[in-house]
Amino acid sequence: MKVFFAGGGTGGHLYPAVAMAEELLKMVPGTEISFAGTRKGIEATEVPRLGYRLLTFRVRGFTRGMSPADFLVNTGAIKDFAASVWKAAVLIRREKPDVVVGTGGFVSAPLLLAAQLLGKQTLIQEQNAYPGVTTRLLSVLASEVHLSFPDSGRFLKRKKGVFVSGNPARGFSMKDSRSAREYFGLDPLLPTLLVFGGSRGARSINNAVKGWVAELEGRANIVWQTGSLDYEAISKLFSPSRNLWIGPYINEMGMAYSAADVVLCRAGASTVAELTNLGKPAILVPYPHATGNHQFFNAEALSKDGAAALVEDRDVAGDRAKEQVKALLGDVEARQRMAQACLRHGMPGAAAALAGRIVTLANH
Repeated sequence: MKVFFAGGGTGGHLYPAVAMAEELLKMVPGTEISFAGTRKGIEATEVPRLGYRLLTFRVRGFTRGMSPADFLVNTGAIKDFAASVWKAAVLIRREKPDVVVGTGGFVSAPLLLAAQLLGKQTLIQEQNAYPGVTTRLLSVLASEVHLSFPDSGRFLKRKKGVFVSGNPARGFSMKDSRSAREYFGLDPLLPTLLVFGGSRGARSINNAVKGWVAELEGRANIVWQTGSLDYEAISKLFSPSRNLWIGPYINEMGMAYSAADVVLCRAGASTVAELTNLGKPAILVPYPHATGNHQFFNAEALSKDGAAALVEDRDVAGDRAKEQVKALLGDVEARQRMAQACLRHGMPGAAAALAGRIVTLANH
């Protein structure tokens, strides 16, 4: 069996594909797997590091402006896209993959479209509550479309062959909360807030937490991943203590999740999948500049039935957000209710289920 995965640019598009690929190799050892992407996205370094073959295409996103400069940029993007579709078609005719899987982002579009035009089996896996433009356009011709949120189907024109299968997310080896807190050098008896905003960080969240440290000290612990951009400045203001762990990046996220009673973070699709699989109470602060405001829709999908709290980026530094954090940290029963609601959204078997669908399509 031969499978091409198309998707990248960011980890949110790449890692679900990697999770499916790993499950495929367990189900059908010897499966030939290739990834398609660009030379600039995260896939350029991650795919070779993981031992997979990378097929590169020259493709870029469109700008939304109307200036002459924007017109020239978009004209170039159209030319690159057309050339990439042609290159993808030649590749598919030569290598004859059984299935082409798209995981979103503009980098997945050329290979997916070429495969559809050539009558190949194609599967689209969408991570976000609000599907990206590639999913919305190419879902019409796909063999199957797999969503992470039940409400996402309302944004698609097709209704048949659409499934809610979840978002393949990394798994974690969880520890008991006391030993996890001790791992970070924290008080094992205090409720713990985990704060993160990605490898580069989330400045609005960091600025808010700076004002909370003094009030929470002695009442709760904080495990604070500042991100690389803000770490130097924040580390000059705060020193690690029995109630505060601070660092630019957390290598052992399983330990961090184990220590946490409440999580304060962005609402990227992979993060949401991890939270729901683990049942972690969270206050989600959507990144306001995400394409199509998709992080807001991710957070809204959880918040409307009590599986998380939603705080807009512009409000995270306000008193209301701080009081929400303090209230959750101090209310065990509220955390338990949120955790149970969160677990109802979790689909920890997503990668295996999707790999099974790929096998089925390959044998179709």
